[in-house]
Amino acid sequence: MTIDEYILQHIDDEGDYLKALYRDTHLKLLYPRMASGHLQGRMLKMFVKMIRPRQILEIGTYSGYSALCMAEGLPDEGMLHTFEINDEQEDFTRPWLENSAYSDKIRFYIGDALERVPKLGFTFDLVFIDGDKRKYIDYYEMALNALSDGGYMIADNTLWDGHVLEDHPHNKDLQTIGIKAFNDLVGQDKRVEKVILPLRDGLTIIKKL
Repeated sequence: MTIDEYILQHIDDEGDYLKALYRDTHLKLLYPRMASGHLQGRMLKMFVKMIRPRQILEIGTYSGYSALCMAEGLPDEGMLHTFEINDEQEDFTRPWLENSAYSDKIRFYIGDALERVPKLGFTFDLVFIDGDKRKYIDYYEMALNALSDGGYMIADNTLWDGHVLEDHPHNKDLQTIGIKAFNDLVGQDKRVEKVILPLRDGLTIIKKL
């Protein structure tokens, strides 16, 4: 048994619906590893329970797994706004969101969050960034402006499979460069508190001061 297997045996079950979505993601989509999965999904739900946000912004819906996990933790009056820029993703993802037990807590948008979020006029208490790594700084600045004082931001993939290390042989591609620039900016940003968790591909937890 691996440590990962041990962990999954000792945390809350993800439930049949999410298991089915995860299987379908692996059967039908390219890059299924992009889905959050059991451990990260339970952590996202727990973060929502802890933070108790009224409005959540997610940048990068993909198959909808992380959106469903966060919606699961929302209070009755809470709402999650999730943006997917790839319109080819809609036919797969929308039915999974709309047929879920949390459909009334999720608004699913196809389009560029950088353009559309400022027009919504919402203030968010929690932002989950899991979109184009080349645009992480743009997402960050946009989201910080829309984030409530004391609100939280979670950025996924910030260790990028170790590519962020200077001696890694594959640290020169544009996505790696984007993640490294984001990490450097956040690490020095006095507007926020921050910590990186080495979970899966790295999660940065950010609190707006």
